[in-house]
Amino acid sequence: MPAHVPVLRREVCELLDPRPGETVVDATVGEGGHALALAARIGRDGCLVGLDADPASLAAARQRLQDLPCRVELVHANFAEIARVLSALSVGGADVLLADLGLSSAQLDDPRRGFSFREEGPLDMRMDPRLSAGAVDLVNRMKERELSDLLYYNAQEMASRRIAKRICSARREGRITTTTELADIVAEAVGVDPSSRKAKIHPATRTFMALRMAVNDEIPCLESFLALGPEVLRPGGRIGVIAFHSLEDKPVKNDFRKRKAEGVYRILTKKPIIAGAEERRTNPRSRSAKLRVAQRLPGEEWPGPIRDPASAGRT
Repeated sequence: MPAHVPVLRREVCELLDPRPGETVVDATVGEGGHALALAARIGRDGCLVGLDADPASLAAARQRLQDLPCRVELVHANFAEIARVLSALSVGGADVLLADLGLSSAQLDDPRRGFSFREEGPLDMRMDPRLSAGAVDLVNRMKERELSDLLYYNAQEMASRRIAKRICSARREGRITTTTELADIVAEAVGVDPSSRKAKIHPATRTFMALRMAVNDEIPCLESFLALGPEVLRPGGRIGVIAFHSLEDKPVKNDFRKRKAEGVYRILTKKPIIAGAEERRTNPRSRSAKLRVAQRLPGEEWPGPIRDPASAGRT
């Protein structure tokens, strides 16, 4: 299997501009593509910290990053836990902080994870196996109104009521347990044949996105991560976030603007950076990627990240 290709790699390196001896924190290290490119610039005296909620991705990153000459710390943790992780590692702060909010090809292509309906798999969608509830629990337990609201607010699914009604009707006949079963139910609810030329995207795409976001508590975790940015970043440090849809990008944009107004950040990207034509052609995943970058102003008093002394669990 070819190595995962990180989106906007050149732009990330240029805008976050890691320098020799600095500390880079890749808060969603994934399979290590961005981390490898960033760490190449910090040299032997630098430090790379990688977090990921997915142990499988973390294992891939460990293999990919094993020959780096700098200090490398890889931790099984959600990026909302970043302050606790840095405290446990005795890392005084980040000069570069990155979060890539997208799924990897390996996650999408593994039917056992339940993120995709291309092949039949269990209706799971958990990034982190520590989470107790998977998509199967939401689909089979939520009330119709709750499910409809989840689809609408998490994915802007305009047919949310019809889909929720059909799901509730189908589960009365038996528990919904597989990705393909759910995808067929959604397609039936909206009256769209996925194989039709009229279907530009699969009719279940937004439903799957909404459920994945709910299972992994994605927006609240993103907001927690953004709130920790000023605490984690050293003065002059750079923070970058790659979002893949408006529900992710909006909190990033609003947080950066808020910090700018407070005199904490300087925004380095007036508009989000998108992939060029060549990258979009060779890496279709990059087509919806948007990168925003800000810098912590050196004049602002820095409280430091050491607030929570609880230990982080390494893997």
